[in-house]
Amino acid sequence: MAGAAKAFPVRARIAVGALVALVALLAALPWLLSDYALSFMLSVMSYLVLTVAWALFSGTTRLVSLATSAFFGVGMYTVAMLIKVMPLYATFAAALGVGALLAFVVGLLTLRIAGMFFVIFGFGLSEMIRQLMVWWEINKTHTMGRYVFVSFDATLIYEHLLGLAVLVFFVGWRLRRSRLGLALLVIGEDETVARQVGINVPFAIFVVSAMFITMTGALMAPRFGFINPNFAFNPLVSFQVVIMAFLGGLQRLWGPVLGVVPLIILSEGLQTEFPFWFSILLGLVFMVIVYFLPRGVTGLLEDGWAALGRPLEWPRGVTGPLVDAWAWLSRPMVLPRGIAGAIEDIWVKIAPRANEKR
Repeated sequence: MAGAAKAFPVRARIAVGALVALVALLAALPWLLSDYALSFMLSVMSYLVLTVAWALFSGTTRLVSLATSAFFGVGMYTVAMLIKVMPLYATFAAALGVGALLAFVVGLLTLRIAGMFFVIFGFGLSEMIRQLMVWWEINKTHTMGRYVFVSFDATLIYEHLLGLAVLVFFVGWRLRRSRLGLALLVIGEDETVARQVGINVPFAIFVVSAMFITMTGALMAPRFGFINPNFAFNPLVSFQVVIMAFLGGLQRLWGPVLGVVPLIILSEGLQTEFPFWFSILLGLVFMVIVYFLPRGVTGLLEDGWAALGRPLEWPRGVTGPLVDAWAWLSRPMVLPRGIAGAIEDIWVKIAPRANEKR
């Protein structure tokens, strides 16, 4: 018993109990929320799974993948194409198999390249599949979409997504405590050095990440009722997942949670108030996040916590800064040539710089 207590300390048991209680509360939400709130939670849960699954591979290796919409669309469209000939859960299994096969092929082709080439390939893959599906629907089926009418309501979709979220968090937790997770971190720090010491990009993690993304798309298919290639393979999904991951922060496994909720709220507000400017404004938000929050919200929280843990260094006590501030405010303004002279001095300093730029 003593050995078991050491292996599973009280702190860990409290954390597990809190997580179980949280999952139970989230599972009960469909019966406590309105239809609109449940729809919002569906968006939150789906993007939570997508972002954490994306971070399993890209968050540690720093290989930014824009193929999220490709795997998400494959899962969604596979269900839409097979729902009339197969049971619903069989279509989920088929979508998972197709997504795994696609990830296997893509991994063989892309994990040997890096940098911007990997990013471009992922985006190109999504667009290629979208255009192929558009061509197929127009020339072979003479239609431009599929209907998905099944008895799989929003509550069931939410509960399945919640289970998928728990699973992807568990996989991420185990991964970060394994030798494979350490190898991913080494690749993220310096891929060239990692290759020189014999550490290559783990192929299996890319496939696992893609399978979670594919399954999310498959589960979301019954929600919309009608699906076409432009909707299923929307490239905006890839960009939103990347923005959410960077906003929340990639240092912690729970970091994406802090990016998903605020960005979904912001996206809904922008789409409602500025529907024609949505993509431009979203791009501006991404630029602000990358420039001002390079470590995301989790970085701010960690810096704030570290600052709170440090002792305050005030050699002159609390009154010292107050005395200095009062002395600075009490100084008379020195303007021997008046306000006009001060303006002229500033202009003399600025004018040469403007002429040099010209």
